[in-house]
Amino acid sequence: MVPSSTTQSRPASPKPPSRIWNVQEQTIHGYVEPQPDGYLESVRRGLEKSAIVIDNGSSATRAGWSFDKTPRLTIPPTSARSRDRKYNKTYTFVGKDVNVDTNARSSSKCAFETGSGLVSNWDVMENIMDYIFLKLGVDGADGGVGRPIVMTEPVANFAYTRKVMTEIIFECYSAPSLAYGIDSLFSFNYNQGETGLVISSSNSSTHVIPVVNSRGLLSQATRLNWGGSQSADYLLKLLQLKYPNFQSKFSSSQAEDMVREHCYLSQDYQQELSGYLESTGLEDRDHIVQYPFTEQVVVQKSEEELTRIAEKRKESGRRLQEQAAKARLEKLIRKERELENLKEIHQKIQSENKKETRRLLDENNLKDEAQLEKVLKELDKSIRKARTKDVGGEFEEEDETPTFPLLDIPDDQLDEAGIKQKRHQRLMKSNVEARARAKAEKERVKAEKAEEERLDQERREKDLEGWLGERRAARIEILQKIKDRQRLKADLGNRKSLASQNRMKTLADLASDRPNSKKRRRGGDEDTFGANDDDWGVYRAVAAGDQSDDDEDEELSKGLKLLEAQLLQHDPDFTLQNTLEAQSDWRKSLMHAFLRGPWPYDAESQRESHQIHLNVERIRVPEVVFQPSIAGLDQAGIVEIAFDILSQRISNESQRSNLLKDIFLTGGNTMFQGFDDRLRSELRAVLPAGAPLRVRTAKDAILDAWKGAAKWAGGSSWKAAAVTREEYLEKGSEYMKVAFPFFIGF
Repeated sequence: MVPSSTTQSRPASPKPPSRIWNVQEQTIHGYVEPQPDGYLESVRRGLEKSAIVIDNGSSATRAGWSFDKTPRLTIPPTSARSRDRKYNKTYTFVGKDVNVDTNARSSSKCAFETGSGLVSNWDVMENIMDYIFLKLGVDGADGGVGRPIVMTEPVANFAYTRKVMTEIIFECYSAPSLAYGIDSLFSFNYNQGETGLVISSSNSSTHVIPVVNSRGLLSQATRLNWGGSQSADYLLKLLQLKYPNFQSKFSSSQAEDMVREHCYLSQDYQQELSGYLESTGLEDRDHIVQYPFTEQVVVQKSEEELTRIAEKRKESGRRLQEQAAKARLEKLIRKERELENLKEIHQKIQSENKKETRRLLDENNLKDEAQLEKVLKELDKSIRKARTKDVGGEFEEEDETPTFPLLDIPDDQLDEAGIKQKRHQRLMKSNVEARARAKAEKERVKAEKAEEERLDQERREKDLEGWLGERRAARIEILQKIKDRQRLKADLGNRKSLASQNRMKTLADLASDRPNSKKRRRGGDEDTFGANDDDWGVYRAVAAGDQSDDDEDEELSKGLKLLEAQLLQHDPDFTLQNTLEAQSDWRKSLMHAFLRGPWPYDAESQRESHQIHLNVERIRVPEVVFQPSIAGLDQAGIVEIAFDILSQRISNESQRSNLLKDIFLTGGNTMFQGFDDRLRSELRAVLPAGAPLRVRTAKDAILDAWKGAAKWAGGSSWKAAAVTREEYLEKGSEYMKVAFPFFIGF
């Protein structure tokens, strides 16, 4: 639809944003005191009834005692070393303490492989363990922790990773026993689950695990390589593409906070996405995140100061006017004196011989008498004009018809100076005639234009509808030309486009010595112009040097404005809202809504230039779990994975029905608003009609893994799954125990 055919009114200016979120930076939480009371309580209870529980996650490491309700420590699994040159000491920072020192923050390392739940940096892991045991108040008098340890691990953990962790626990810390368990199954057990389908979406990945009679069928589990860290990285890339010239720096920690704070699961992604940037309700959907900035301070002056400044400015202007008037008077006096002097010289020349005349002219830097007369006329004219201006009148120049008397005299009757003067008069006559022709042409064009306007007015008065139809058609034609030129410019900017390739081929033909030779057309004289980037630099220079495109754009813009002015005056159905300028208004720009929301943007404001707007990204980032192809991931979504497990891998109809009755969600990446409702509706669409379906979420999707491990540490299955130090020394670090219902111990 062309802009002229739209009749909607311009939307009103939106109300100011009700809330602006500040970007969250990593903060320093202060010194964490050791807590020896937990260790003393553990000693009192004994080794059989207490253990150190560590939820070893890739986003956070949580540690506490098995008799605690919540973990005592929650730290990121990072560590850094910093050298203090003043005191010649090296300090080690762990967890949140990394943010204390700038150098440590820049050199911090994570214990886990990027985007994975597997430990890759064992030096950092040892620092984390030292920190945990120190803050838990472990005595360590005998060179070891002296307490049993329960630790979580991801599904399908590498045997080598488990082996090295076991060696560290027993060799470095001399733990009496060690047991491992899968974090998501700990959470399922803590929430009284026995048979169900566990969907665990954590920081590094998403797992779908069927559990039957409290036994995890790990051989049927499926992994999706997408979690909280990938979501943060994806949002980071989207923001970098959206704001390539943003004045602040985006960081992963900021992106993680934005994902948690602003993203949610759409119940119908395609439908909501198609109307997400519409003006209706965009004020609520668009979230503004404010980055730190320094606003330019504008000093507000009082009324008295403004009055004093205005008076001072007025006084300065009056003085300048007086100085200018004085300078004009002095200049006028100098001109009058010069005029009197030249008049005296002109009178003397009339009675002197040629030699004396030449001397007088040379003294005043004059070539001949003609130049003297010309200078006299110009000075007299300038003086009269200045005097008239001083008294407030308007100077009217006298139109003098130029004469060229020497053109009628033959050259043989003139001396050398006369012949030179005759050439000058011939040139002046040509200029006068050219100006006269140009003036006549201008008058002719003006008359033709007036005649066209008269005929156009007569046609408008006789047939208004036909005249309006012609104007509308002409306007649509100009709009189409403008669109075509914009599309052509965009294509020429892309070196791979057909228009750009054709233009490069034309340049190559022009640059070739034999552009139209048959040998060249047959391919015998292959041209390589354009194969190198330098050739495209020449192409861009040629394209940039063409000014005709700008002139044509200006002509099209003038013609369009003229047609729209006529339609505004005579067409009652054509309003200001139908003009191209109104249609190009920021309120109707989809790109402006995407970048700046429904509010105007002031590029001079430091506040607004340090703001980002989250709108489409709020539903696009969480959607990847259901549609991994959005982020370029060649895997199935969790609905397809769950349906494949239920329909293809679980053959027992009774087990399949029991699994559907308890679909359990755990992990921080399942805490998006609407996650359970979306999963329920998607599964209902693919399951047979009437199939039982129940979707529930963990009480605490983040801490239930640690709580489940702490609960399990006091039971009989823990003792059966734990590997003692004696068994480790006898059978080695690769020895493992399988203890159902849930867990694997080593």
